[in-house]
Amino acid sequence: MTPVMTYHHGNLRAEFLAAAATMVAQGGVAALNLRQLARQLGVTHAAPRHHFGDKRGLLTALATEGYRALARELRAAGDDFLEAGVAYVRFSLDKPGHFAVMYRTDLVDPEDPDLQAARAETGAALAAGAAAHRKTTSRRDQPTRSRAPLDPLALLGWAAAHGLSHLASIGALNRFVAGHGTESLTSLAREALRELEPS
Repeated sequence: MTPVMTYHHGNLRAEFLAAAATMVAQGGVAALNLRQLARQLGVTHAAPRHHFGDKRGLLTALATEGYRALARELRAAGDDFLEAGVAYVRFSLDKPGHFAVMYRTDLVDPEDPDLQAARAETGAALAAGAAAHRKTTSRRDQPTRSRAPLDPLALLGWAAAHGLSHLASIGALNRFVAGHGTESLTSLAREALRELEPS
Protein backbone atom coordinates (compact mmCIF):
# COMPACT_ATOMS: atom_id res chain seq x y z
CA MET A 1 0.00 0.00 0.00
CA THR A 2 1.32 3.44 -0.93
CA PRO A 3 1.93 5.69 2.10
CA VAL A 4 -0.35 8.69 2.44
CA MET A 5 2.55 11.15 2.61
CA THR A 6 6.15 11.07 1.54
CA TYR A 7 8.44 13.88 2.68
CA HIS A 8 11.38 15.08 0.66
CA HIS A 9 11.57 18.44 2.40
CA GLY A 10 13.71 19.18 5.43
CA ASN A 11 10.96 21.01 7.29
CA LEU A 12 7.73 20.96 5.33
CA ARG A 13 5.72 22.74 8.01
CA ALA A 14 8.09 25.72 7.97
CA GLU A 15 8.03 25.75 4.17
CA PHE A 16 4.24 25.83 4.18
CA LEU A 17 4.27 28.80 6.55
CA ALA A 18 6.83 30.68 4.46
CA ALA A 19 4.89 30.03 1.25
CA ALA A 20 1.60 30.99 2.91
CA ALA A 21 3.11 34.25 4.19
CA THR A 22 4.26 35.10 0.67
CA MET A 23 0.88 34.22 -0.82
CA VAL A 24 -0.98 36.39 1.71
CA ALA A 25 1.47 39.27 1.25
CA GLN A 26 1.02 39.19 -2.52
CA GLY A 27 -2.71 38.64 -2.81
CA GLY A 28 -4.32 38.96 0.60
CA VAL A 29 -5.87 36.25 2.74
CA ALA A 30 -8.44 35.47 0.03
CA ALA A 31 -5.60 34.35 -2.24
CA LEU A 32 -4.46 31.65 0.18
CA ASN A 33 -5.28 28.23 -1.25
CA LEU A 34 -4.13 24.99 0.40
CA ARG A 35 -4.10 22.96 -2.83
CA GLN A 36 -2.09 25.63 -4.60
CA LEU A 37 0.38 25.69 -1.72
CA ALA A 38 0.78 21.93 -1.96
CA ARG A 39 1.39 22.13 -5.72
CA GLN A 40 3.90 24.92 -5.22
CA LEU A 41 5.88 22.80 -2.75
CA GLY A 42 5.56 19.64 -4.81
CA VAL A 43 3.64 17.58 -2.25
CA THR A 44 0.21 15.93 -2.19
CA HIS A 45 -2.86 18.06 -1.66
CA ALA A 46 -3.38 16.32 1.69
CA ALA A 47 -0.06 17.61 3.08
CA PRO A 48 -1.32 21.00 4.35
CA ARG A 49 -4.23 19.35 6.16
CA HIS A 50 -1.83 16.86 7.73
CA HIS A 51 0.10 19.74 9.31
CA PHE A 52 -2.58 22.34 9.96
CA GLY A 53 -5.99 20.70 9.66
CA ASP A 54 -7.55 23.41 7.52
CA LYS A 55 -7.03 26.97 6.30
CA ARG A 56 -7.93 28.38 9.71
CA GLY A 57 -5.31 26.16 11.30
CA LEU A 58 -2.69 27.36 8.83
CA LEU A 59 -3.57 31.02 9.46
CA THR A 60 -3.45 30.41 13.22
CA ALA A 61 0.04 28.94 12.88
CA LEU A 62 1.08 31.86 10.67
CA ALA A 63 -0.20 34.37 13.23
CA THR A 64 1.56 32.48 16.03
CA GLU A 65 4.83 32.59 14.12
CA GLY A 66 4.29 36.31 13.57
CA TYR A 67 3.71 37.08 17.24
CA ARG A 68 6.86 35.19 18.23
CA ALA A 69 8.94 37.02 15.63
CA LEU A 70 7.50 40.37 16.72
CA ALA A 71 8.26 39.63 20.37
CA ARG A 72 11.89 38.94 19.43
CA GLU A 73 12.10 42.26 17.58
CA LEU A 74 10.59 44.16 20.50
CA ARG A 75 12.98 42.54 22.98
CA ALA A 76 15.91 43.36 20.72
CA ALA A 77 15.05 47.05 21.08
CA GLY A 78 15.89 46.70 24.77
CA ASP A 79 14.95 49.66 26.94
CA ASP A 80 14.50 52.01 23.99
CA PHE A 81 10.74 52.51 23.83
CA LEU A 82 10.99 54.61 20.67
CA GLU A 83 13.01 51.96 18.85
CA ALA A 84 10.55 49.28 20.00
CA GLY A 85 7.84 51.22 18.19
CA VAL A 86 10.04 51.52 15.11
CA ALA A 87 10.77 47.78 15.32
CA TYR A 88 7.02 47.14 15.31
CA VAL A 89 6.56 49.18 12.14
CA ARG A 90 9.59 47.57 10.51
CA PHE A 91 8.22 44.12 11.34
CA SER A 92 4.90 44.95 9.67
CA LEU A 93 6.75 46.02 6.52
CA ASP A 94 9.19 43.10 6.50
CA LYS A 95 6.55 40.45 7.26
CA PRO A 96 3.32 41.69 5.66
CA GLY A 97 1.89 38.19 5.28
CA HIS A 98 2.17 37.55 9.00
CA PHE A 99 1.02 41.03 9.99
CA ALA A 100 -2.08 40.71 7.80
CA VAL A 101 -3.45 37.83 9.89
CA MET A 102 -2.10 38.43 13.41
CA TYR A 103 -4.96 40.64 14.53
CA ARG A 104 -7.73 39.03 12.49
CA THR A 105 -9.66 37.11 15.13
CA ASP A 106 -12.18 36.14 12.46
CA LEU A 107 -9.50 34.16 10.61
CA VAL A 108 -7.64 32.39 13.40
CA ASP A 109 -8.52 30.19 16.35
CA PRO A 110 -8.24 32.52 19.38
CA GLU A 111 -8.39 29.53 21.73
CA ASP A 112 -5.28 27.91 20.27
CA PRO A 113 -2.80 27.57 23.18
CA ASP A 114 0.27 28.26 21.03
CA LEU A 115 -1.33 31.43 19.67
CA GLN A 116 -2.31 32.56 23.17
CA ALA A 117 1.23 31.97 24.44
CA ALA A 118 2.75 33.88 21.52
CA ARG A 119 0.36 36.79 22.05
CA ALA A 120 1.26 36.86 25.73
CA GLU A 121 4.95 36.89 24.80
CA THR A 122 4.42 39.95 22.61
CA GLY A 123 2.34 41.65 25.28
CA ALA A 124 5.05 41.02 27.86
CA ALA A 125 7.67 42.53 25.55
CA LEU A 126 5.52 45.65 25.08
CA ALA A 127 4.93 45.98 28.82
CA ALA A 128 8.63 45.49 29.62
CA GLY A 129 9.60 48.21 27.15
CA ALA A 130 7.06 50.60 28.64
CA ALA A 131 8.24 49.87 32.18
CA ALA A 132 11.87 50.49 31.23
CA HIS A 133 10.89 53.72 29.48
CA ARG A 134 8.96 54.94 32.52
CA LYS A 135 12.02 54.40 34.72
CA THR A 136 14.23 56.55 32.52
CA THR A 137 11.85 59.48 31.95
CA SER A 138 9.79 61.90 33.99
CA ARG A 139 7.02 59.29 33.86
CA ARG A 140 8.78 57.41 36.64
CA ASP A 141 6.94 59.53 39.20
CA GLN A 142 3.56 58.54 37.83
CA PRO A 143 1.91 55.58 39.54
CA THR A 144 1.41 52.44 37.50
CA ARG A 145 -2.29 51.74 37.06
CA SER A 146 -2.27 48.15 38.16
CA ARG A 147 -5.96 47.64 37.41
CA ALA A 148 -5.50 48.23 33.70
CA PRO A 149 -5.26 45.01 31.66
CA LEU A 150 -2.27 46.53 29.86
CA ASP A 151 0.10 49.25 31.00
CA PRO A 152 -1.39 52.50 29.60
CA LEU A 153 1.97 53.60 28.22
CA ALA A 154 2.41 50.24 26.48
CA LEU A 155 -1.11 50.56 25.08
CA LEU A 156 -0.40 54.05 23.76
CA GLY A 157 2.85 52.92 22.14
CA TRP A 158 1.18 49.85 20.67
CA ALA A 159 -1.72 51.89 19.28
CA ALA A 160 0.62 54.43 17.70
CA ALA A 161 2.96 51.82 16.20
CA HIS A 162 0.08 49.67 14.98
CA GLY A 163 -1.67 52.64 13.42
CA LEU A 164 1.49 53.65 11.57
CA SER A 165 2.01 50.04 10.50
CA HIS A 166 -1.50 49.82 9.10
CA LEU A 167 -1.16 53.11 7.23
CA ALA A 168 2.17 51.95 5.80
CA SER A 169 0.74 48.57 4.78
CA ILE A 170 -2.06 50.13 2.72
CA GLY A 171 0.24 52.66 1.08
CA ALA A 172 -1.29 55.69 2.78
CA LEU A 173 2.12 57.02 3.88
CA ASN A 174 3.82 56.69 0.51
CA ARG A 175 3.11 60.27 -0.52
CA PHE A 176 4.92 61.55 2.57
CA VAL A 177 8.25 59.85 1.87
CA ALA A 178 10.79 60.17 -0.93
CA GLY A 179 10.92 56.42 -1.46
CA HIS A 180 8.39 53.73 -0.61
CA GLY A 181 10.91 51.33 0.90
CA THR A 182 11.13 50.07 4.45
CA GLU A 183 13.89 52.52 5.45
CA SER A 184 11.95 55.59 4.32
CA LEU A 185 8.78 54.45 6.05
CA THR A 186 10.49 53.46 9.29
CA SER A 187 12.30 56.83 9.36
CA LEU A 188 8.93 58.54 9.04
CA ALA A 189 7.55 56.32 11.81
CA ARG A 190 10.51 57.16 14.05
CA GLU A 191 9.85 60.90 13.65
CA ALA A 192 6.16 60.43 14.43
CA LEU A 193 6.74 58.15 17.44
CA ARG A 194 9.31 60.59 18.85
CA GLU A 195 6.38 62.91 19.53
CA LEU A 196 5.27 60.51 22.27
CA GLU A 197 8.44 61.17 24.24
CA PRO A 198 8.19 63.71 27.06
CA SER A 199 9.77 67.05 26.28
